[in-house]
Amino acid sequence: MGAEAIMVKNAQAIRLSAEQRYADELNTLLELDNANNKPQGWNLSPKLVRQFILGNKELGISRKFFGDDPLVDRAIVSLLGKQGLMLVGKPGTAKSMLSELLAAAISGDSNLTIQGTAGTSEDHIRYAWNYALLLAEGPTERALIGSPIYHGMQQGKIVRFEEITRCPPEIQDVLVSLMSEKQMMIPEMGQSVKMSAKPGFNLIATANLHDRGVHEMSAALKRRFNFETINPITDKNFEIELIQTQLNQELGELKSQVIVPIDVIELLVTTFQELRQGQTQNGTHLKVPDAVMSTAEAVNIVYASALDAYYFGDGTLNGGQIAKQLIGVVLKDNADDIKRIQFYMDNVVRERAKHSSQWHSFYQVSKHFWK
Repeated sequence: MGAEAIMVKNAQAIRLSAEQRYADELNTLLELDNANNKPQGWNLSPKLVRQFILGNKELGISRKFFGDDPLVDRAIVSLLGKQGLMLVGKPGTAKSMLSELLAAAISGDSNLTIQGTAGTSEDHIRYAWNYALLLAEGPTERALIGSPIYHGMQQGKIVRFEEITRCPPEIQDVLVSLMSEKQMMIPEMGQSVKMSAKPGFNLIATANLHDRGVHEMSAALKRRFNFETINPITDKNFEIELIQTQLNQELGELKSQVIVPIDVIELLVTTFQELRQGQTQNGTHLKVPDAVMSTAEAVNIVYASALDAYYFGDGTLNGGQIAKQLIGVVLKDNADDIKRIQFYMDNVVRERAKHSSQWHSFYQVSKHFWK
């Protein structure tokens, strides 16, 4: 496939990598970056990595991570050192997005990624072999198939390890020596053959708090990482603003053709915050659902609801369309969540429906789903 075909393929991709989506911004920062203290192997200096993630209005750099700004500073400092960075938190708190942005800014490449699963093997972390070449030539460099970590060490780049706690403990612990020594031994090519990591190499791992108990990390591996916890957004007005921004990006050309009243987004954010906090605005206690009630899920719901309004409604989003999409979130994990949501609808939403048309629409549609 030629370069032109690859460019067309990328242009038609549903989702481009961070370095592709924000190529203009990265180029702007790169042209301005004349810092004498730029770390070896880094594309941008730490200050400009921060600006790429948190934004700079004067330079036209958009803010991409919303929440704890000092956490971003600590994450960058962690990657300057010898330890890796471990981002933990509930699902949907933008851990993967932050790791992608960091890799794009520091290395110019966010694609060196391992997806942790129960089937992740040592080959995925170290290297494998092209057996046809192995039989023909023996254990040569040409026959070796490097893992993302192998290539990250070889090229001096950031490597991302998603959902690390979903890997079996013995696979996780392969990382202990790699992170300690920053070297990968290749005994098949000779007892003394090894590859040493170039400056710029480091590892960003993510883990969901919901996965605790799946495969706990060993104490030895934990010592190789600095841990940072990303918490859900608690500021209601800030979350409303963020969802509006994300919705406009998701809708693209359709945003001018769908009317999204602010009180509908406020209804969604209020519902999500109350359910994940286990308490309503007036102090009524609720049982917290097992379902993920994150900002990312809220964006998914309002986007799907906006499409519903455009294709099946009159083009104006209402509370009833939000209620229809909510069931797709709640029924993912625990059947008992239905009872918890039904309690919320019968005891909280029903009262609000008496004073608000959007809450009334939300309640009327929800009755058909939760009975």
